[in-house]
Amino acid sequence: MQIAFLVAPEGVEQVELTDPWQAVKDAGHTPVLVSTDDGEIQAFHHLDKADTFPVDRTVADTSAADYGGLVLPGGVANPDFLRMDDKAVAFVRDFFEAGKPVAAICHAPWTLVEADVVRGRTLTSWPSLRTDIRNAGGEWVDEQVKVCEARPGTLITSRKPDDLKAFCEAFTAEFAKVSDG
Repeated sequence: MQIAFLVAPEGVEQVELTDPWQAVKDAGHTPVLVSTDDGEIQAFHHLDKADTFPVDRTVADTSAADYGGLVLPGGVANPDFLRMDDKAVAFVRDFFEAGKPVAAICHAPWTLVEADVVRGRTLTSWPSLRTDIRNAGGEWVDEQVKVCEARPGTLITSRKPDDLKAFCEAFTAEFAKVSDG
């Protein structure tokens, strides 16, 4: 099963991309790097440039129908850029409309807020997003990982890089349900 990783051309927190990417591979799935532009994305270690990664597909050239699930890594600039791109927002919304699982960590729920998919859901994030999530109709909780099945399309969220182990275990378990079903 292919799993989309949606990231902006720069600003993704590298460990929030690479650890989930490896977890997807370890689970026997194929991770696919999707961005708004082709070429390479620039990852960061907080505010410092880290490695670059090749883009596999752009949001203009793919759709949620091509994937079994979606991972949204964080980084402050990454989701802020994505929520300003109509095609990226639509791509995210399409996963929810199709009832496919979505995993988001740290600042990534900003893109979910923009896609208007948090209403009626319980999720976690980096603490500075709690007011945005509440204003968008979601319930924010301070938990290492939160799996919300309130509506079609399971949403798996975590707060920060320290939660990556639990985050990866939770979303790979949810993705396994899709591949087994």
